[in-house]
Amino acid sequence: MPRSKERPIKSYIQIVIILVYIFGIVFMIGLLTGQSPWVLISGLGALTAVILLIFRDTILSFVSGMQITSYGLVHVGDWIEMPQYGADGDVVEIALHTVKVQNWDKTFTIIPTHKLTADSFKNWRGMKEAGGRRIKRAIYFDQNSIRFCDETLRNKFESIHLLSDYMKQKNEELAQYNKEHNLEDNHQIHRRRLTNIGTFRIYAEKYISGHPKINQNLTHMVRQLEPGPNGLPMEIYCFANDTVWQNYEAIQADIFDHLLAVVQEFDLRIFQNPSGKDFSSIIK
Repeated sequence: MPRSKERPIKSYIQIVIILVYIFGIVFMIGLLTGQSPWVLISGLGALTAVILLIFRDTILSFVSGMQITSYGLVHVGDWIEMPQYGADGDVVEIALHTVKVQNWDKTFTIIPTHKLTADSFKNWRGMKEAGGRRIKRAIYFDQNSIRFCDETLRNKFESIHLLSDYMKQKNEELAQYNKEHNLEDNHQIHRRRLTNIGTFRIYAEKYISGHPKINQNLTHMVRQLEPGPNGLPMEIYCFANDTVWQNYEAIQADIFDHLLAVVQEFDLRIFQNPSGKDFSSIIK
């Protein structure tokens, strides 16, 4: 049943078995010695410290198991990560003393149950419940290719379906601003103008906003990160609406295939460290 999968009872069954064994042994000793088993049980109080020492891990695991079940920290079938134990995969069993994780390379990692409450771990269940898997990757631009848009570029952008409304609204806004501030006849550096990198950012935003495989109910944006020696990073941040690994990777690849290919339409260049072919062309 789904409920039993979410709240496994194997650890409780193991506790009951241990108690049955303990009381069984006590009753057997009572029968062999001719003493009442209840007298022997009452004498166990003096051995409490020894019992706690012997069953320390069992007690810790039992308490942790109760916390895990009560708070729903881990369910069978959850994908968890615990780098300190080399665990990265699906939980296949939650027992009294151990939690069994099948990693993505099909190996198994056994984690002491009480470590799940003693150490930190990542549970990916929230991703599945939210219905979106995050895409967070940047495209690095050669900063030497960033420039203001001339008339040729503006006309090209106006003919792009995703940008036509934006270009119309932006051209009117900039024209009005420059007119109000008497900047129409000034040197171009003083006027407000569109840039190719800024227009590409808007294009990328509109592209992911209209993509059928992006969860539009979750955060999606395109943002510039701090420029550095590897160029200007522009990060695509959104959530695929399919959390299955293979499908997610295909969606992510499809988005970046398109964006990387369309960059040249904006007179931008992707930053890339020189390769052997670049040096050979210089030598020739």
